[in-house]
Amino acid sequence: MKRREVIKNIGLLSVSGGVAGTLVPAASFAGTRPSHRDLFKELGVTPVINASVTMTFLSGSLMLPEVMEAINSTAHDFANMYELQDKVGAKIAEMLHCEAAMVTSGAACAMVLGTAAAITGKDPEKIKLIPNLPGARPEVIMQKTHRYLFDQAITTTGARIIEVEGPEEMDKAFNSNTVMTLYFNAAQQSSVTREAFVALSKKHNVPSFMDAAADVPPVENLFKYQKMGFDLVTFSGGKMIRGPQSAGLLFGRKDLIEAAKLNHSPHEAPIGRPMKVNKEEMFGMYAALKAYLERDHEKEWQDWLTRIQKIKKIVESVPGVTGQTHIEPGPANAFPSLDLTWDEQQVKISPRDVQTSLRNGTPSIVANAGKGPDGKPRLRVGVVLLKPEQVSIVAQRVREILKNALS
Repeated sequence: MKRREVIKNIGLLSVSGGVAGTLVPAASFAGTRPSHRDLFKELGVTPVINASVTMTFLSGSLMLPEVMEAINSTAHDFANMYELQDKVGAKIAEMLHCEAAMVTSGAACAMVLGTAAAITGKDPEKIKLIPNLPGARPEVIMQKTHRYLFDQAITTTGARIIEVEGPEEMDKAFNSNTVMTLYFNAAQQSSVTREAFVALSKKHNVPSFMDAAADVPPVENLFKYQKMGFDLVTFSGGKMIRGPQSAGLLFGRKDLIEAAKLNHSPHEAPIGRPMKVNKEEMFGMYAALKAYLERDHEKEWQDWLTRIQKIKKIVESVPGVTGQTHIEPGPANAFPSLDLTWDEQQVKISPRDVQTSLRNGTPSIVANAGKGPDGKPRLRVGVVLLKPEQVSIVAQRVREILKNALS
């Protein structure tokens, strides 16, 4: 029997605790755990307070307690990964009211797998050969103004990106090599509306893909784009949904999701094999989405506004400093933050120097410096990723830096 057949047909182990968990105590594998171990200190890594937005280089966001519970409660048993992906995907699809879903290693992986699915379908020979298929390269249509860093995920599959401007040019770009269309939801400019984009894709019987990685809140966005008719949608799991940073969601048409699974781990040699998702991330992503959908989003928004007012009051005690609530229009990072401005003749420090002082201080705090809508320099303090006890810490540190810079 081949190795892959052994793997697929192995007796299924419990994924919820039970039989497998009773055979050998988990502690036998984990060893004796010390009462407290500070790995940041042990490795010399600086903990960071994130007064900015969800960014991969800052490790995304902090996982919810429900996610940590899901990870810790499932780490001590084995699971058949084919079964787990199917069952987690079915539950996620049920929650998102769509045909099918799967957990990926981030939204970038979802883009690779979605494109691969559009290229190969369930054809085992194509799955084996991608990205080196014979003949003309597959083509993916994008708006010229939607080109961005992450569209490299598309070309990873061997596909070629065809740039278009406007509905007429898009309509003419379809041909026998076109396998997919890609819409970057956070693009600043669009020459084709989402609705027209979907309509043209359907006219030519080509699947449309929506990359909305960072586009919750609002929670309604999780349902909005599939209702528009996009065949595939991806969201990052490790941003405001607050699942594992390296997890993502891909959902939509069942035939495409099934093809995406065939291009992914635990299958042994497809293009997505290096992008495997472990079982704890699958359980964790399921728990994160469930918790996110059940959250009181209005209460959470009000809490963010309260945090802003608290920081604003403390920092405005420095003469000449003014704070204003800024709400990003979205679709990415559409939440409130605090913009701080001051007269640099009175407070003799620039926003960028404040940003540097915050980053290099103890604790290390990451905030954003730039120009506001009026073109004036400003320090933007994010509040949505702060732990409750960090709100006062950030406020006092900003106040201290600005007060010390008074003329």
